[in-house]
Amino acid sequence: MRSKIGSITATLIVSFTFFSVNNSFAGGLILYEIGTPDLGLASAGYAARAQDAATAMTNPAGMTRLSQTEVLLGIQPFYAELEFSPNSNNTVSGNDGGNAIGIFPGGGAFIVINATPNLKLGLSSYGNFGNALEYDDGWVGRYYVKNATLLGATIAPSIAYRLHEMWSLGASFNAMYGILSTKVAFNNSPFGLFDRQDGQIKLKDTAWGFGGTFGVLFEPTQTLRFGLTYTTQTDLDFEDTLRIENALPEIIPSGSFGLETNLGMTVPQAVMASFFYELDQNWALLGNVGWQNWEKFGYVNVQITTANPRSAIVNLQYEDTWHVALGAQYWLSQLWRFSFGAAYDSSMVTNENRSLTTPVGSAIRLGLGAQYFVCDNFNFGLGYTFLWGGDLSINQNRGLLAGHVAGEFENTNIQFVGLNFDWKF
Repeated sequence: MRSKIGSITATLIVSFTFFSVNNSFAGGLILYEIGTPDLGLASAGYAARAQDAATAMTNPAGMTRLSQTEVLLGIQPFYAELEFSPNSNNTVSGNDGGNAIGIFPGGGAFIVINATPNLKLGLSSYGNFGNALEYDDGWVGRYYVKNATLLGATIAPSIAYRLHEMWSLGASFNAMYGILSTKVAFNNSPFGLFDRQDGQIKLKDTAWGFGGTFGVLFEPTQTLRFGLTYTTQTDLDFEDTLRIENALPEIIPSGSFGLETNLGMTVPQAVMASFFYELDQNWALLGNVGWQNWEKFGYVNVQITTANPRSAIVNLQYEDTWHVALGAQYWLSQLWRFSFGAAYDSSMVTNENRSLTTPVGSAIRLGLGAQYFVCDNFNFGLGYTFLWGGDLSINQNRGLLAGHVAGEFENTNIQFVGLNFDWKF
């Protein structure tokens, strides 16, 4: 009997856990916004700008352009709107869940050390992966996800060397600390015959993952440069004993009962190509083309350890994404530099495959920024990016397990505001 209960439990857990964990990426994914002056450019010129210590992260090869030891600190909270509007096709009673994200902190810290004229050392600390969602109690999608957090904080030592006046190479070692926490409800009365409170499944863990970024900077003239970076994938393997609450003992026992769970997921590899071109003493033009391998991230390995172990590699049918950006900088005077830019990222899911666990679509970014140079060794700046995701339709039906949920996440958007400080020594 114990083995049979464990088997039923494991089967349900594989489903519930998998579908809840992946919702952590609503409105988040991998962000270009890390509290740097790139915020005012909507990321245009990301791998080629190399004007401050943030290049230790965006393209470590760009550190060779810095002639002094330099420190950049960025503070960047953002406000995101992700609110569901159910329609008449819903079979699950409940509310709209409220705004699942709201205000969230962000930013980064970067240092480049001038070891020799041709050799630079760097260190970056930032968080640009994942998101945290929290829906109101009783929302219609609670059988898909209630609360979900999947965040990655990275620390990355880096090195760069100028091979030639035109060519520089750089690399960083990226150590990502992953944080996972998820809660999903399950229906204790799937046929609606009884008035029973929902049960809950919880999972929580942290894990380290490791990868790298490799960069090249090519400067054919003093006014034109090209940057190219490749970031490897990072594997995060989470383990925890699942906790089950308020379950019907004849179906699923409450407690943990040694249900060891392993979740393996892959932060995608990415390529970014950028340019920076000074048109004259006042104007510069910047641009990007990029690619991220979200198709592989869509394969999640879920394993439950019981007397009869269960495992599944589930394919969410994610797609690789493409990115383009174009921006400009304008020097109003020796003290003031203004920037603006626009970017587009394709969607990692098609309209047909979008679900409550992947409420994402294509994104348009618009950025504005200003930098004030107080003196030769200190400047500070303010940047703003508006990310528009639009309306994201949902029409998902998992029968008795979670019900039919249909509607839209309306007017999805994120507003980033950043303040950065730059010192040279």
